[in-house]
Amino acid sequence: MDRLIYTAMSGAKHAFLQQAGVAQNLANASTTGYRAMEHKFRAVPVQGEGAPTRAFVVDASVVDVFDQGPMMATGRPLDVAVQGAGWLAVETADGREAYTRAGNLQINANGQLQTASGLNVLGDGGPIGIPPDNSITISPDGTISAVPLFGTPNNVNVVGRIKLVNPPENELLRGDDGLFRTKGGTPATVDETVKLASETLEGSNVNAVDAMVNMISLARQFEMQIKMLQTADANANKASQILSMNA
Repeated sequence: MDRLIYTAMSGAKHAFLQQAGVAQNLANASTTGYRAMEHKFRAVPVQGEGAPTRAFVVDASVVDVFDQGPMMATGRPLDVAVQGAGWLAVETADGREAYTRAGNLQINANGQLQTASGLNVLGDGGPIGIPPDNSITISPDGTISAVPLFGTPNNVNVVGRIKLVNPPENELLRGDDGLFRTKGGTPATVDETVKLASETLEGSNVNAVDAMVNMISLARQFEMQIKMLQTADANANKASQILSMNA
């Protein structure tokens, strides 16, 4: 009887955890540059004397999906999208380097180029400063050019270059803030092959329809595991009644 309880209990627990992961994906189905995540499970035998016939489920790993999201033209000069593999480097609140694909950039009151969440975008020499009263264009290699709105026309000045990197996917870890970092914390090197699409944003790579179907399937699995627990409890009660009658 306890074998059924072990299996159903661990199955229900991890179906519930997987539901939470799918719910997070659904919540970010419209988040710019979001990477979906998947939970992978495996069965593990219970260790101990007399227990090898029992098994339970463990969450083997959480896998990040790095597929390209849909590209959407916006016509906004500060919007960029990474084409194919690659990342934009940003500076976190603790001064360290992290990576994102959310290219909806902005310029703050101090003239610094930032992400929509307020993180400084890193260039070859650190955070990038944008001079006031200039129109900005961002080229595919990340070079930022500024043209003064007043004074000499067509006077183009290069003010910086966005740091574009492409570390191996298996070396990246997702943080609680949604940003990715290298496992050792060492800043990734610039990759000249990474290119940007100007005036474009990359959408989330979450397939909302698939996620909804998966959520329904997981709800059914959770319900099935709970019914197995109830069945085990009912069988145990009946067995106790039979034993008490024979006694």
